[in-house]
Amino acid sequence: MQPLEEADISIFRTVRFVLTDMDETLTYKGRLSSETYAALEQLQTVGVKVIPVTAAPAGWCDQMARMWPIDGVIGENGGLFFRRASQGHGVERYFWHEEQRRLSIERELSDIGQHIKQALPFATFADDQPFRQTSLAFSQPHDPAERDAILAALKAASLNITVNNLWVLGWIGEYDKLSMSRRILLEHYDLDISTDPDAVLYTGDSTNDAPMFAFFRHSVGVSTVSRFLDQIPQPPNWITVGPGGRGFVEAARVVMAARQLDAGS
Repeated sequence: MQPLEEADISIFRTVRFVLTDMDETLTYKGRLSSETYAALEQLQTVGVKVIPVTAAPAGWCDQMARMWPIDGVIGENGGLFFRRASQGHGVERYFWHEEQRRLSIERELSDIGQHIKQALPFATFADDQPFRQTSLAFSQPHDPAERDAILAALKAASLNITVNNLWVLGWIGEYDKLSMSRRILLEHYDLDISTDPDAVLYTGDSTNDAPMFAFFRHSVGVSTVSRFLDQIPQPPNWITVGPGGRGFVEAARVVMAARQLDAGS
């Protein structure tokens, strides 16, 4: 893991897509700064497609897809993809599972969640759980033993599990951030990351970003990723000076500077 500020900018000339975690990567301490929002818009202006890839719930993703200067958003750790409709103000919605199966899973997750709350009185649903469609989220406890107990209960219910800085997450389906990104980029943007992985730069900060860090050569951790390195099998190749959105802006500027190299040649 090397400082991004020491990178040879020319290696990022191939980047046409910026995929990024949201919580504490675009935001910092839960807030999105005007500088970070402007960086999203500036990337689009120079022709780079921007897609947040987040564990955030469907409700948040709907708002982002409608109003943010992004090309779409992958949410609930890979369970869904929303993007603004080409005409009007509507949102196109795509899910990992087909509709009937998704609705069945939604009911199943609700039952599992209630069972865990009864078994573990300290377990608290994330306050965004009413806005989720494909995942079950508990607030991240302060006590690591309580977190581990929730993870064990989710795993005992045969759910896939992960954590980030806000949530303890469970879901049904063999997907994660990377597998859904692979599907969406191929089906909606005609990009096969198996043959052209360097078209993507990914930024993140936490444990559930591990598959993305391991796959993409152009992987950037904002500075606070250092708190989770013991939980990430392969760290990002680069690290920023700033945390959260400030770190994302550093990554965005590197990509834009690389685009300028081509414009000037």
